[in-house]
Amino acid sequence: MKTAAGFYFDGVTSARHSVTVEAAPEGLHIRGTDGASIATWAYADLRAMSAPDDLLRLGRADDPSLARVEIRDPAVIALIDDYADGFDRSGRTERRNRARIVAWSLAAAASLVLIGIVGVPVLADRIAALIPLSVEHRLGTAIDGQVRTMLDNKKSDKPFECDDGAGKPGRAALDTLIGRLERAANLPIPLRAAVIRRSEANAVALPGGRIYVFEGLIDRARSPDELAGVLAHEIGHVAHRDGTRSLLHAAGLSFLFGMLLGDFTGGGLVVIAAQTVVKSAYSREVEASADLYSVRLMTAAGGDPRALGAILSRIATSNGSRYLSDHPDTQDRVAAIDAAAAATPVAATPGPLLAPPEWTAFKRICG
Repeated sequence: MKTAAGFYFDGVTSARHSVTVEAAPEGLHIRGTDGASIATWAYADLRAMSAPDDLLRLGRADDPSLARVEIRDPAVIALIDDYADGFDRSGRTERRNRARIVAWSLAAAASLVLIGIVGVPVLADRIAALIPLSVEHRLGTAIDGQVRTMLDNKKSDKPFECDDGAGKPGRAALDTLIGRLERAANLPIPLRAAVIRRSEANAVALPGGRIYVFEGLIDRARSPDELAGVLAHEIGHVAHRDGTRSLLHAAGLSFLFGMLLGDFTGGGLVVIAAQTVVKSAYSREVEASADLYSVRLMTAAGGDPRALGAILSRIATSNGSRYLSDHPDTQDRVAAIDAAAAATPVAATPGPLLAPPEWTAFKRICG
């Protein structure tokens, strides 16, 4: 509570009365020089009237008498500002409101960041498993064209996809290898594999079961089981629906809504999806899970479960190899693969998944 000298006008005469103005929590008390109460105004009824910058002129809203009081004391003016919400002489209310807006804006931004970092990945992990396979298949078909455009470097006058024709030895060997893995995997969706003219030792899996094998991977593979081990790893991504989950992480809720509506073409979502698939930068945990899947699948298919570790160790030190550029540490991966293979029961001694003539034909599929 503060007091200050002021002047009071009763609104009836032009006489100016010297008064003491007391800003108390319950209201504004106006007293004469003798201490007698002239009026008590509730803060809710106050209205600021036009006045010079160093003067606060107050009246009461809806008061026909035009009674008013004038105050110049800055401390009392500031206290009245604090008590009264109807006006803001000092600018404190405006500053408080501005601070509240900034605080709420920062809180909203922090919430969005938190949702993006924590909420969307958790939501994506849970929803990916619930998306119908038919929708995932349409998703893979929608982004397939963009993926091919990104992977085709146009450096060769030969066709982008290596395929010596149905029934030809190279294609037949690929179909045999994929068929053995597919039967052992027993997936609810069919697999479709293609070999493309890319020099990197790499392979990528699209949502919906399409797998692209790079020519460079075939060149570096020393046995059909090494190549099959990489294919089994990519099949693990298909089985775990890692591609769809990764797309949901990258594109967020807008892509999720597009999937639910069956629309994968708007707002550049196809480009985002294709870039995510081509980079295939999965987390360490996701890659480790796909490695273990490869071990189990190769064992079930009758191949060598350690073959994946063998080719990973070799291509990790090859110049220009991209297959491991975004993957966990190779030594750790190989150690985990070997340990899992040793702990996995084997029904019979593993044998090559392709006969020597088939493997020779497969190595020549790109001519």
